[in-house]
Amino acid sequence: MPSGFLQTAGSRPRQRRVQTISRTEPVILGLPIRRARALKWYFSLVDEAQRLRGVVLESLDQQQNAKGLARHAYRSRTQFYRLFRAMIEETPVAMRRRLLLERAAWQLSRTQLSVTEISFNANYGSLEAFTRAFRKAFRVSPSLYRRIGATYTHLHATNGIHYHSGNDTKGAGQSMDLFDIFSGQESWHTRRLLELAKTLNDEQLDCPLENQVKVFPWDDPDQSLRQILERMVQTKEVWAAALTGGSMPPLDNTPPANRTPSAMLARLDRADAGFHGVLTEVRNRSAWDDTFVDALCEPPETFSFGGMFAHVITFNAHRRMLAMDALRGLGVKVEGFGCPSEYVASLVKT
Repeated sequence: MPSGFLQTAGSRPRQRRVQTISRTEPVILGLPIRRARALKWYFSLVDEAQRLRGVVLESLDQQQNAKGLARHAYRSRTQFYRLFRAMIEETPVAMRRRLLLERAAWQLSRTQLSVTEISFNANYGSLEAFTRAFRKAFRVSPSLYRRIGATYTHLHATNGIHYHSGNDTKGAGQSMDLFDIFSGQESWHTRRLLELAKTLNDEQLDCPLENQVKVFPWDDPDQSLRQILERMVQTKEVWAAALTGGSMPPLDNTPPANRTPSAMLARLDRADAGFHGVLTEVRNRSAWDDTFVDALCEPPETFSFGGMFAHVITFNAHRRMLAMDALRGLGVKVEGFGCPSEYVASLVKT
């Protein structure tokens, strides 16, 4: 049977339709005309969504209602509402109200404007009405929001459209990522513990712990508060040496002069300089998955920077809890409970 024909049982041969694509089909920007037209339609929708969003964003400093917004969009009120809801996934009035509250939260946290002024800027007719709306959105009153120092001003929105100020400089040059927080809090808490340990005498520092805990399988249980604190410092010293190509620090039989709380503070500062110096550069390169050779191991081993950092933070946090418990058992008043948020709060105060 000639090619191009199909035949089924009890039927006449019928010609098979073969679709071919012309090699001379016109193109625009490297795309066939049909596809280019589809993209043109798509980009027109994107432009329309941007324009509709702009109508609301530009209305924040004006007294506007739904009819006024529709007029600025050159559409009827009904058409504007339906199109806006379909493309932005929020009604225009609801989005405007939310953005005004977000701006009010920004002004509360970053300006000295009074709550009354901010309420009028948000187009509320009275302070009471503004307070009710703000409390419903942020779950706290405007005054309390300002007093507790909150700086995240976005309310939940599936479209991801939020209020942003072009002159927002609060925290400029001081922004922190998770590395800054976890590395900073670990050193900060360890220093606080060593400062508290200065108030104790040698007998108290070396007093055997009632509940001795074995942290690592290759180590003996921590015998005393001094040993807990020194092992926290040694953890930093060992990894700093591995990262910078230094020598293995003494782990046993450390001279007594180097085991006082003041001496351990100085050791911690030296170890932190190398440890944080290398890892800050790793953070800046987003190279947490990169591996390095720890030549201090026998035999040498490789570790990822991210895995090693998580190891240090995890086990030093565990020992921090043990040290705080030991200090309290010796009658020392220890504030807080070793949480990273305490470190972040200390930065706000300073």
